[in-house]
Amino acid sequence: MLLALLAPAAREAVAAGLTEGDAAGGIRAALERGAVAAVGGLGRSDGFLGNPQVRIELPGSLNNAAKLLKATGQGRKVDELVTAMNRAAEQAVPAAKPLLVNAIRSMSVEDGLRLLKGGDDAATRFFEGKTREPLARQFLPIVTKATEKLSVAEKYNAIAGKGAGLGLVKKEDANVQQYVTGKALDGLFLMIAEEEKKIRKDPVGTGSAILKRVFGGL
Repeated sequence: MLLALLAPAAREAVAAGLTEGDAAGGIRAALERGAVAAVGGLGRSDGFLGNPQVRIELPGSLNNAAKLLKATGQGRKVDELVTAMNRAAEQAVPAAKPLLVNAIRSMSVEDGLRLLKGGDDAATRFFEGKTREPLARQFLPIVTKATEKLSVAEKYNAIAGKGAGLGLVKKEDANVQQYVTGKALDGLFLMIAEEEKKIRKDPVGTGSAILKRVFGGL
């Protein structure tokens, strides 16, 4: 009788021999593992620049301009700008760890139960919806400081100005701080999602008892 009163996700968890706390704890553990791995991998030298999955390139219109600039012998300036943008993202990411971990630990049991049976990156996408906006506010001043220190804005605007003269640069691509912040967050959540997928696919390989117990029967 009690089982019938539970929400569908809860019934499935109980039927699989899991408590509601187990299910929620497994989701929290998976997200925390993914967040820590993502921050550690991205928040270091070449974390973005050396990873093709997350490397920050110039936005589409500026990339077209950059190709023309390289053809006119200004390739070094373009390469310096791309490197500086990625360095700014690498400097911002470590600041995300406390906010991410606190948000994960405050996740409700109900959310955990619902996400347990979701898609390969269901928990990450739910988590992104909850944390992306506050993370963007936290990242922006760090990225701004890094871009100023690395003269990114000056380099970016110089190329953007040339691109604008060629009719290749859109207005929304003009703010380097906003652009790098957005791409840094894209990369961060991409890597958390990759970790979640690995956990769901091979929970035993994580070496974690809670992850093996919760995800092993899915």
